[in-house]
Amino acid sequence: MTASVRTYWDADKDDTLICRQIRDETHDVRTFVLSAPEPRLFDYRPGQFMTFEVPVGGVTHSRCYTLASSPTRPNMVSITVKRVPGGPVSNWLHDHFKVGDRLNALGPMGEFTCGGQGERDLLFLSAGSGVTPLMSMARARYDMADRRDLVFVHAARSSSDVIFADEIALMAQGDARFHAATICENSGRGWNGFSGRLNLPMLSLIAPDLLEREVFVCGPTGFMDVARALLADAGFDMRRYHEESFVFEALSVAEQQEADGGAPVAGRAFKVEFTQSRRSIEASEDTFILTAAKRAGMRLPSSCTQGVCGTCKSRLVSGEVRMTHAGGIRQREIDQGMILLCCSRPVSDLVIER
Repeated sequence: MTASVRTYWDADKDDTLICRQIRDETHDVRTFVLSAPEPRLFDYRPGQFMTFEVPVGGVTHSRCYTLASSPTRPNMVSITVKRVPGGPVSNWLHDHFKVGDRLNALGPMGEFTCGGQGERDLLFLSAGSGVTPLMSMARARYDMADRRDLVFVHAARSSSDVIFADEIALMAQGDARFHAATICENSGRGWNGFSGRLNLPMLSLIAPDLLEREVFVCGPTGFMDVARALLADAGFDMRRYHEESFVFEALSVAEQQEADGGAPVAGRAFKVEFTQSRRSIEASEDTFILTAAKRAGMRLPSSCTQGVCGTCKSRLVSGEVRMTHAGGIRQREIDQGMILLCCSRPVSDLVIER
């Protein structure tokens, strides 16, 4: 008998995922389990995300969703989506996306991962659906019998809003170096965990050695602001602080105003070469590179199109651009030659690693 060849998902060639299963996690959170149409294995770093093209009312929206699944279970990937009031994409997924349906996807990608962080013990701080990348890391750590000690703290509005409660408790029960704590802002009758909001005395009780750990944070902006501030006030070495957040539902109106398909803007035209796809296009000095690439029929990773998410981050091999971003790229990355295609205009001919 000939052994079957195991084929891996290739982001340059594969672009379609099929929904295989849907699971309710809470009253407003669902997990969608996905695989390729033909057998594919998924190789990625826990904590990475994919960009999905979601058709809503005749308009295609691009959204980033972290893979809550772990690469240690490579046959499927999963995303866990919270229904956002007024959010076109999350509501469409909850109300219309069903088993057997397909979505176009790019990735996986992203730098938010605890892989390659050495032997230092870990502290995960999550709130709401921000639990997903940390859950991916926790699952991978558990499956690989990682010997780093982990304290996993999750904050929720109430006990009915706690995502992955049973699985996290099961991992803590099966691994003496896995410690879980849940904080409920509105604790009800029968709740025996922590109550209120994350604060330093509470965190010091949960993880007394927090200053010695590598910290990963994901959740709403307000939660991350609090976590960042309290750790800094405690004297934490912020070089060991890592955070991730996706809040693109709020940007849907701006996204619809993207210049895809609009009339080209007059101005000097420059040649833009993409090394990986071996494509060359022209982009005027008044046109964002991402917009010009899409007009030329290229499929490039993008989501917010506002310089926020970092999805279109690419290395500028040669040339010069004018970039006006909104926080989606760090200064040290700019110093290393990285740019965001969605908010960069060419000033000369360019060569881009993409």
